[in-house]
Amino acid sequence: RKHPLEIPPPSEEEDWLKDDEEDFFLQDPDRKRDALPQPFRMVNKLVMTVFENAMEIIERREMLREAQKLKIQPTKFFPTAEFQVTGSANCLAVSGKYIFVGLSVGLAAFKVSDCTEVCAWDAVKTEICAIHASDLGNECHVLLAVDEMGLVWLFCFHKENFLLIKILNEMEDISKRSTSVEVVLSPGGDYAGVLLQGKCRNTVYNTKAWLEVYRLPKDSWLNEMEKNPGAAEACRERRSSWTSAVQNSSISHSDAKLSLPVLLLQVKPPKPITGSSFKSPLDALKKVDDGSMLGLGYNHLIKDSQWEKQEAIFCSTYREYLEAEGEREGKEEIPRHATFHFLLPSRILQVGPEMKVQPDVPAGISVHWDGSHNLCFYLLNRPVKEKVDSDPKPDVVWPCAAPIACSAVSSCSRYLALACEDATITVWDKHLGYPLSVTAILEERFIRSIHFL
Repeated sequence: RKHPLEIPPPSEEEDWLKDDEEDFFLQDPDRKRDALPQPFRMVNKLVMTVFENAMEIIERREMLREAQKLKIQPTKFFPTAEFQVTGSANCLAVSGKYIFVGLSVGLAAFKVSDCTEVCAWDAVKTEICAIHASDLGNECHVLLAVDEMGLVWLFCFHKENFLLIKILNEMEDISKRSTSVEVVLSPGGDYAGVLLQGKCRNTVYNTKAWLEVYRLPKDSWLNEMEKNPGAAEACRERRSSWTSAVQNSSISHSDAKLSLPVLLLQVKPPKPITGSSFKSPLDALKKVDDGSMLGLGYNHLIKDSQWEKQEAIFCSTYREYLEAEGEREGKEEIPRHATFHFLLPSRILQVGPEMKVQPDVPAGISVHWDGSHNLCFYLLNRPVKEKVDSDPKPDVVWPCAAPIACSAVSSCSRYLALACEDATITVWDKHLGYPLSVTAILEERFIRSIHFL
């Protein structure tokens, strides 16, 4: 019992039996009056109270049980099959009729129909922490696997064999090696985006984070597989003789003779906007393009002294609030994380008539960095250069009233949702090129993630 038993009050003196006890049964055959002396009357009341409370609890529970029976019970599903793996399973991805599992010692592929293992890759005994897969057709699949060291392994799974093509962030000098933060594989396996941290290649200065976008030559892979059907068997023989001491540089070139992915873009986080170095408005206009789109705000005429004066006025006006929140950071930090999505052709991405666009192949990628107000779009149908531009200008810029907190793209790739730090959610129709709805949530709420159902 949750509550202590309450002791009933004693009976009144007027209820006590006055007559002789031998005549009690004749006078009170139904025993309506209390004929027991104290303290037996109190004990009797306590026992009766316990029974009454117990019956109330029983009746209440029976009513709840009957009401529960009237509700629709969810269907319980139990596993129909299980498959044994070597080591521990960290992640999995489904592509076509195969299940790819990232293990503590490598990769494994299982059939969806009977959960039997068809292939395993454990050449370097590396732990796979994340895996992405896409079906290319003709019994060919592309896989992106991220290991515990942050290396991104690009595989081609063909005829139940793993073919290692390249390690995307491979560096001979370990001190200059970068680690992967996030990997996204476009639907259909045409492009791959890798968000990296560390020292940026082909640059003079270091960058904390940057985004690399690769074009995957899946058509070339399919043709090369058809011309060389014995590559998979040769790969299996070589893989069985490898050991865990094999270096990354030898692995990436000895596994399969397939075409390598092409680096298209290398997007860096936006630099903090500083004072203008232009002497006149004419100098600023010379740096502006044709004016058909909005820029990132670097070409302006605001001097450093004006920034400092504005900062001083702001600090003096809101001094008490700033002291309550603590000291403000004097310099803006370069963002370390970005959110990006591959986008199908739409009115938002204006592609020139000279570029061929397929409706089911991504035509661009949207990128927004943490703390940035701008959503940047980059076209993917661009010519391949020998030297990749390390800081390309976005083809389209969407400035927002508040920093973008998160974003999401629907499964059909038609709708784009943006959630800003001011708790405003905007849903865009990319095919028509205008917003469908704008929803404002309570200002006290901070939106951390958003998803389409």
